Parts: sequence; C-alpha cells; structure tokens
Amino acid sequence: MVVGFNHNVKYRGDIFHIQTEDSGLANPHIITLLYRGGTILASKKTSYADIIKMENLEKVVEELMKDQHKEMLRNLKAGMFDERAFGTSPSGAADAAEGTSAAEKSAEVTPTTSPAPRPPVQASPAPTGAAKSAQSLDEVILDYLVRGEDH
Repeated sequence: MVVGFNHNVKYRGDIFHIQTEDSGLANPHIITLLYRGGTILASKKTSYADIIKMENLEKVVEELMKDQHKEMLRNLKAGMFDERAFGTSPSGAADAAEGTSAAEKSAEVTPTTSPAPRPPVQASPAPTGAAKSAQSLDEVILDYLVRGEDH
C-alpha cells in the first residue's frame, strides 16, 4: 500500500514541498499539504470512509491520492497560492480559477498561516551562448508532474 507522495518543486524561484498521505483504515482520509520554507500554505483533506468496503480499496485510494497530489501541483502552477506565498497574484491566476465556484474553491484548499509577503522573484537571463527556451527546466519538470504522468 502506498502511504504517500512527496515532491519538491521550484516555482517562481522558490522551492515548494507537496506532501500527500493516507491516514489508513482507522482514520480513512487523504491529506495533502503545500509547504514553502517550512510553513504550510494550503491543505486539502478528503475522507474515503464511504468507500472503505470496496474490494480494490488499495488501488482506489492510491488513485485518489495521485489525483489530489496533482491537483495541488496544478493549483500551485496556476498561481492560486501566489498571494499567500509572495504577496502578489499573477494575472493568469484569476482566469484559471474563474471556472470554479466559490464553494468549490473553499472546499479545495484550506489556507493556513500566511508567511510575510515577499517580493516576486525575477528570472535570471540565460547565460550567453545558451539555447533559449520558452520554459526553464523547473517549469518543464513541473509541467511533467502536473500533466499526470505516472512515476
């Protein structure tokens, strides 16, 4: 049985840690936490008590965990936590969240203590002679994780 997933991702110049864990049959819920610098920025908790009698419960819970973990990655990439993390909100974050109702937004992420706002990190120019790319390596890796490729 998979007990959890952990990823460190670089986003806007900072390292974020996403952790998803299964609390087991005695406490059937999945919790995903988003950290920046040791501070929890967001969490999502999902109960699976209603499906505990399923024959293939292990596989179903593993898929629920993957989906919830990837959702947190997608939300990070969409800028949903930028205001809490950096004190700013990118122009695309509001557009990405527009299709979600207020009730769904509050159910998706439970904000926790916010760190002090930090100025946005500016990307460094590519070294002279380096091939120019539309995305940094960190962005390519984050895209790979978000797209749903199994690891």
